Amino acid sequence: MEYTVQKLGRLAGISTRTLRYYDQIGMLKPARINSSGYRIYGQTEVDRLQQILFYRELGVPLDQIKELVTDPSYDGAKALKEHRKQLLDRRDQLDLLIANVEKTIALHEGRTTMTDQEKFEGFKQQMLDENEDKYGQEIREKYGEDTVNKSNAKWKSMTQQEYEEITQVANEVTKTLSEAYRNGDPASDIAQKAAELHKQWLTYYWSEYSKEAHAGLAQMYVDDERFKAYYDAEQPGTAAFLRDAIQIYTGLSK
Repeated sequence: MEYTVQKLGRLAGISTRTLRYYDQIGMLKPARINSSGYRIYGQTEVDRLQQILFYRELGVPLDQIKELVTDPSYDGAKALKEHRKQLLDRRDQLDLLIANVEKTIALHEGRTTMTDQEKFEGFKQQMLDENEDKYGQEIREKYGEDTVNKSNAKWKSMTQQEYEEITQVANEVTKTLSEAYRNGDPASDIAQKAAELHKQWLTYYWSEYSKEAHAGLAQMYVDDERFKAYYDAEQPGTAAFLRDAIQIYTGLSK
């Protein structure tokens, strides 16, 4: 079946302006233009629009969606399976949050009790899911499934007191690293203190610590633009400085 831009817009629940914009940026072009100058969309375009809207619903930026769906090697069936997995993960997260809200209501009504740890279960899972979306494939390839799964389990079982402790340590890392960077020497006492604090912070997440993994993570802070942007936000060069300090701390400096 074929659709004009207006009919496809009504079918998909989006504006004709949006469809015209997708055409303009080359993400979803019509199958043809008829003799009257109307955009005509066929089944291939309908299927692509469905994929675009799936990605959009999952919060993927438009430029990334375009890159994905216009890639010659794009596999629609594989993408649908991934969409399904992500939607199921989102449903599980919503179920956790709904259960958390319902139990909190029952707590306030005096019908149940609730530990401090239980109060944050849904939010912990949400953080894990977000990290999985951003970095999951990379860290699993780098550190292995077992290591990542153990780390996630450790995070989920973290008590409120441990969460407060890790937050305090993270703040100390940031403060000490900033001071050390201004000092300018990654081998200085203050820089090595920052590396030690960073190790303490990691041990809240990692089930096992190794110098090699610590140094490898520090290198990733420099190689990965997302981490680099985070550390360099206030003082450009901080990511590389932290890497150097950690490499000295672990004895693995090059």
